Amino acid sequence: MRRLAFCLSACLALLSVPVRAATSEDEQLWINLTAMGSIKDELVYFVEIQPRIGDGVSRIDQSIFRGALGWKLSPTLTVYQGYAHVVVPMDGRKDVNEERSFQQLSWTLGKPWGGELSSRTRLEQRWRSDGDDMGWRLREMIRYEKPLKADSDAVNALVYAEGFAALNDTDWGARSGFDQLRSFVGAEVGLPGASTLEIGYLNQLINQRAGNTRVNHVASVTLFFRH
Repeated sequence: MRRLAFCLSACLALLSVPVRAATSEDEQLWINLTAMGSIKDELVYFVEIQPRIGDGVSRIDQSIFRGALGWKLSPTLTVYQGYAHVVVPMDGRKDVNEERSFQQLSWTLGKPWGGELSSRTRLEQRWRSDGDDMGWRLREMIRYEKPLKADSDAVNALVYAEGFAALNDTDWGARSGFDQLRSFVGAEVGLPGASTLEIGYLNQLINQRAGNTRVNHVASVTLFFRH
């Protein structure tokens, strides 16, 4: 009887010990090449190619090919319908492909503190080659840029944050709730015409399974060709 009581006490003690969540980190380089502009009148577009180099900036971690058509409802508000193809290389295994349809709302919120505040809301429908379910994900970005020199757009200070929330569970691993948070600080450099180059540090915090967390420290380089 004493032995049974001891075993029960030991089991309860083990159950009461909290499971420690693990945090993994990586250094990465993201390169984004985007072209965007007007097709005719209010009809606009953007296309982008984005290789992401991870594992200590040693190999391609992900490649994204994305494009969209949009309509300018006003000078400050544009709606888009787009599509993305994502390739995730797998060591020694078949690559995972993800297809995304998305709807996007981009608008300028105002010009506080001498800068520009804008928002991008994106709703994604996601399919992956390693599962059958469709995942829904909502993304919201708040962006602020401010000229470092008055009356000049040559160099702007730039910060933004983008939160991701999965709206359902899927058989390929998505879990409803908080998915990830991206936080960026850097600079926007003006190029000939309306094109710009954005460079800076991006922190990607990813909520993984079993309470684990992944943090990617990213050197981010984005070229916007506007016409």
